[in-house]
Amino acid sequence: MLSDIEIAQNAKMKKITEIAADLGISDDCLEPYGHYKAKVSESLYSSLAFRNDGKLILVTAINPTPAGEGKTTVSVGLTEAMGRIGKKTVLALREPSLGPVFGIKGGAAGGGYAQVVPMEDINLHFTGDMHAITAANNLLCAMIDNHLQQGNTLRIDQRRILFKRCLDMNDRALRNIIVGLGGKANGVPREDGFNITVASEVMAILCLASDLADLKERLGNILVAYDLDGKPVFARDLGCTGAMTALLKDALKPNLVQTLENNPAFIHGGPFANIAHGCNSVRATKLALKLGDYVVTEAGFGSDLGAEKFFDIKCRYAGLVPSCVVLVATIRALKYNGKVPKEDLGKENLWALEKGSVNLRTHIENMHKYHVPVVVAINRFASDTDEEIKFVKDLCAEMGVEVSMCEVFAKGGEGGIDLAEKVCQTIELTEGGDERFRPLYSTSLPIKEKIETIAREIYRADGVSYTAQAEKAIKEIESIGFGDLPVCVAKTQYSLSDDPKKLGKPKNFTITVRDARLSSGAGFVVIYTGEILTMPGLPKAPSALNIDCDVNGCITGLF
Repeated sequence: MLSDIEIAQNAKMKKITEIAADLGISDDCLEPYGHYKAKVSESLYSSLAFRNDGKLILVTAINPTPAGEGKTTVSVGLTEAMGRIGKKTVLALREPSLGPVFGIKGGAAGGGYAQVVPMEDINLHFTGDMHAITAANNLLCAMIDNHLQQGNTLRIDQRRILFKRCLDMNDRALRNIIVGLGGKANGVPREDGFNITVASEVMAILCLASDLADLKERLGNILVAYDLDGKPVFARDLGCTGAMTALLKDALKPNLVQTLENNPAFIHGGPFANIAHGCNSVRATKLALKLGDYVVTEAGFGSDLGAEKFFDIKCRYAGLVPSCVVLVATIRALKYNGKVPKEDLGKENLWALEKGSVNLRTHIENMHKYHVPVVVAINRFASDTDEEIKFVKDLCAEMGVEVSMCEVFAKGGEGGIDLAEKVCQTIELTEGGDERFRPLYSTSLPIKEKIETIAREIYRADGVSYTAQAEKAIKEIESIGFGDLPVCVAKTQYSLSDDPKKLGKPKNFTITVRDARLSSGAGFVVIYTGEILTMPGLPKAPSALNIDCDVNGCITGLF
């Protein structure tokens, strides 16, 4: 059996100019990065303004488990299957971060015969977007420290500098550092730290910006510090937003690649969903909607994180109206939620399946709260028994949602035809009905009420408790005029609660908010719960140990 990277390396890719031509993109609007990847130029947007948008399909999932769910694989496979049934479909995904690639997860370009290619490029440096975001972020940090060194005319309180450096790599040693050591010529000593690039506000800004002018304005709105009088200091006050925009002007352009079956795919932006908003760029999604009759996109981790933020942040800002949600699960993962050890997941266990299926039920109910129809996709494993499959089908029928047993990993688009047909039928049946998408809460609510709405309606918590630091931070954010922003909750992905050990549908718990930070450039307030980290560390046996490159440049072990 071939590995993912071997399948990808044997792919018969089309030149990117052919993929673009199939979408109606002329060579004048294409900026190739080699033969198989390209950026699209700004001029393409204005030429498509007259077109109607296609139908937007969001792929999300139950809470992730060690058993695996395969959300990206289903996203790619569904796009391939839509092409096989004659639907002009465009895929819009996030770019992988080097942190997980070399950490515990490995690559993030799909799997088996449902991948985006060139897989190695996409998983590694790709077109340099991550590096551009890192450089722009760290330029602002350098400007802050230089301002302190050169006299500090803004009277920045060095104890209240909020904006951190970033690096697109898991490196726990950089979470908390001291800069400016070595004497007067080397800067003003102060505490600092690093976030991973995909958790940075600059990444969020790039993904939410509508165009270059909006990007520049959002960069200027970044809250970097408070002065000695307690007044906010923004990036625009340091005068470097023009330079930051210059670093990001090409990174703002979406990247065009293809699936193994030569379907078009925009891969652009990569914020994490547990510590950021977890969706690909607005620019890529809107472009895909102009070019395709259907667009398949994905939000990170379970629907309690990525999908909630997709609806309440991205759709709200971008004016997007999703037509359908595809909720991905596996029978193995549901049994894991029923407390079956990982090594026993291949054995039939209807009792554990029934107990763990409460997680699937909850995610379906949650998605319906946004008034969007749901189709369940079960990534099928050879160990799934007929009785287990029947149980899941009966559960979905009881809840009034379609379910499809999906085999895109093994069969590519052919293994997702049933899913594609059910998605299209669901969209057709619900289109024009009384139900219409709307976010979960109004941004006019106080910050605490927005948090409590998400905790109650999505996490199913009994309440929310706040540390003294969180109370102080929320009060301060509201006092400087930013209380009307959406909230972006940083929470463990493994549970509906803020405790990763509580599987299924936890009961009798409260969510603990330990801090809040304003991302005024991105346009949301980050709410920190549990022990979530903005700079992950490497595991004991990181994926980097398995990756190699021979003398001919052939990469192995990437995924």
